[in-house]
Amino acid sequence: MKMSLQDSPLKAVQMLWVNLIMDTFASLALATEPPTEALLLRKPYGRNNPLISLTMMKNILGHGVYQLVIIFTLLFIGERMFNIDSGRNAPLHSPPSEHYTIIFNTFVLMQLFNEINARKIHGERNVFDGIFANPIFCSIVLGTFAVQIVIVQWGGKPFSCAPLNVEQWLWCLFVGVGELLWGQVIATVPTERLPCLKEAGLGLESGEEEGEELAEDEEEIDCAERELRRGQILWFRGLNRIQTQVSFDRNSLLTVTITFSQEHTRTPRHFNLNLHSVMTRVQFV
Repeated sequence: MKMSLQDSPLKAVQMLWVNLIMDTFASLALATEPPTEALLLRKPYGRNNPLISLTMMKNILGHGVYQLVIIFTLLFIGERMFNIDSGRNAPLHSPPSEHYTIIFNTFVLMQLFNEINARKIHGERNVFDGIFANPIFCSIVLGTFAVQIVIVQWGGKPFSCAPLNVEQWLWCLFVGVGELLWGQVIATVPTERLPCLKEAGLGLESGEEEGEELAEDEEEIDCAERELRRGQILWFRGLNRIQTQVSFDRNSLLTVTITFSQEHTRTPRHFNLNLHSVMTRVQFV
């Protein structure tokens, strides 16, 4: 059996649709997920924690294995499964083939259904929980699926697609829905049982990670409390200083008024000396 490829099964325009358009709208859909009560109960992350957690790494590797197996299976034996002409032996710049169109359509649908899996990244089972509470997510998923139908059925040579029949579409949808089932299998596998992920995650055990997170959280709380207390002390000192200065100014003005009213017979020089002493005291404070 000849296994050589004359052309790439996924063309540049197709990858542009997947990586630029689909991923952009997918990130928008996932970013508009409303917060839940469970999110408020989660512990905060430490400053030294990796950006990609072990659970995220497990999901990435698990779904990557599933998609690679499906793509390579369709690439090398797909023409016999669907009883169609092989696209591997087609010369360059040949018309679009159903073989490569099935590969492209299956790849896109796997990404589309994996967007639903990406709604829950902490091992939750029900990935459909609250999905209808986010109309933006539903609109983007349905809109992407509608545009994919248009591209496959009427994209033609610009998108290197040949129209597919109903049976071929159903098989592509079946493989895409398999992403949801495979996500449940991945969620069943405990992260602690995967030593390769622990090595990739700096070799920290779960107890050590929790201990470091708690220590970092306590340190951050202590620093915040110290800063808060220091700010409160400075604020109270400034307030007391302002109150003392205002009270002293009032007493000084009252003393000047009483001295001027009771001792108006004194010489101007004596009054100037008393006023000068009061102002000196105010400046000293």
